[in-house]
Amino acid sequence: MVSFGELLGLIARDPFLALVLVLVMGTIFVNGATDAANAIAEPIGTRAIDVDSAIIMSVITNFIGLVGMTLFSTAVADTMSNMVDFGGDNRAALIALAAATVSIVTWSSLAWVFGIPTSESHALIAGLTGAALAVHGGFQAVNMDEWIKVLYGMLLSTVLGFIAGWAIAKVIPYFCRDVDRRQANDFFAKMQVWAAAGASAMHGAQDGQKFMSTAMLAITLSAGASVANAQFPFWLEVLCAAVMAIGTGIGGKPIIKKVGIDMVQLEQYQGFAAALSATGALLLATLTGLPVSTTHTSGSAMMGAGAAKDPRSVDWTVAKEMVMTWVCTFPGCGLIGFVLAKVFLALFY
Repeated sequence: MVSFGELLGLIARDPFLALVLVLVMGTIFVNGATDAANAIAEPIGTRAIDVDSAIIMSVITNFIGLVGMTLFSTAVADTMSNMVDFGGDNRAALIALAAATVSIVTWSSLAWVFGIPTSESHALIAGLTGAALAVHGGFQAVNMDEWIKVLYGMLLSTVLGFIAGWAIAKVIPYFCRDVDRRQANDFFAKMQVWAAAGASAMHGAQDGQKFMSTAMLAITLSAGASVANAQFPFWLEVLCAAVMAIGTGIGGKPIIKKVGIDMVQLEQYQGFAAALSATGALLLATLTGLPVSTTHTSGSAMMGAGAAKDPRSVDWTVAKEMVMTWVCTFPGCGLIGFVLAKVFLALFY
């Protein structure tokens, strides 16, 4: 395990490591400003909580989610660390990793500016894969046993999120048919906030571990150590969680409007169903080491909850826009990562 003092020693020996870590922190910041907003969109869309209070809640729960889950399980981080192979030349690998992070920030920042609910998880996976392919020059850079978990995660987050949101939203009216509507709305408004807090914590656990593993990869490459034996120091957990929290606090409102208000109009119980479904799906994926998209999971759960009452309540145009963004992320960010890795290697190696 690398101490903070040892990190400073590595940076003094190789200042390029500092640049890579700054870039990684930039990706974590952008993730907090974009993806984190999806986890709290439901209660804002139903007006169970105001935007500012929801963002404060998200800042706290994202921090707790990353630090708490990492103390319990690092399954997602382990999957990400072993997904691609940057080769035996640690210097070339570190340069390619820097290119991957630049591709992620570039892609994600454009999405942020235009208010597009892109997937930071997929951007990270695509950028790392593209950069690794540039170093190796072939698909031997990809560990398919680990990479296949990405496809499993896509299926889980999309299908399970939608089905669970639909099913819970269908069941609740049946059990609450004799309950006073006003009392039911008040109850589900409060429960929705708690469920959204859980989804936000799972975002920290999921996406925080993905990006933290990238920072740890940079440190181990610079130290010449084995990625397989790397342990995550507590100071790195806190640093990544803090940067993500800051990003969440500064950005996110355009994404919240797009996902929580424009995509689907939900009642209180539907918002609770969507938030609870997203929390459950994210927890399951995190414990099984599947790197999933918070955007996929939350968006699918909201569409499922909305469609349970009336499919016409869902703006499928916005949903189509989200799907097209997800589809474009892999080739788009992957290509940027590949090209930048080639350029960076030519300039700095």
